Amino acid sequence: MRYFKLTIAYDGTDYHGWQAQSNKPTIQGQIIGVLERLTQERIALHGAGRTDAGVHALGQVGSFRTQSALSAPEFQRALNALLPHEIRIVGCDEVGPTFNARWSARGKTYRYRLYRGKVVPPFIHRYVLHYPFPLDEDRMRDAAARFVGTHDFTSFAASTGSEEDDRERSTEREIFSTDLSRSPDNEELVFTVKGRSFLRYMVRKMMGTLLDVGRGKLAPEDIDRLYALKDRSKSGPTVPPQGLVMVEVIHEESWRVPT
Repeated sequence: MRYFKLTIAYDGTDYHGWQAQSNKPTIQGQIIGVLERLTQERIALHGAGRTDAGVHALGQVGSFRTQSALSAPEFQRALNALLPHEIRIVGCDEVGPTFNARWSARGKTYRYRLYRGKVVPPFIHRYVLHYPFPLDEDRMRDAAARFVGTHDFTSFAASTGSEEDDRERSTEREIFSTDLSRSPDNEELVFTVKGRSFLRYMVRKMMGTLLDVGRGKLAPEDIDRLYALKDRSKSGPTVPPQGLVMVEVIHEESWRVPT
């Protein structure tokens, strides 16, 4: 048996998220379909995270095992030849049997893009949220800094859809760093957050809360109050998915096969 790691970039606009679903196009489903054509095997593809419908990725990671004799470069070339153009395999590596895209992950980076200009250029409208109205960006930066550390993020996450699962899941998460800054052309406000792991809709809720701070509906100090409240109805809205991209998944170097 052989084991492979895929680094995947995709435009999620026309897909129902990462996770395979019956009768709906998904990123995982597309890749599994091609891998099964190439290997003539049933393939289980594990992802580092489940991006939601409309969310994009530059560095999603997947892992699978196979008895195929194809090399990593051959898998990469064949996958890119057969996958839709909005899904690209930007890296393929053979790994050891202990590597798992999800369980071996040590951190993730997400980015949310807010377009501040009057008119969104047509070439980027699928990748930004348009918000040309006044915002107090300094107060937003103050609030963003308060996400760093280990906190209970119940107020900044969606329900799993199951009351039982909501009761049993841990909502404590560690955020390594945040950054809220203007793009080089000064047209976008970009929120970048790095953390060990994230709850469902968590980054989009964080961004929505920062918008409410910028609009004056919340104060930066309210972030600490929201941790204590554990009430998602008190935080900002869940912003639309198109501005969000999974930038990178961090894995320990131990996944590499010795040469």
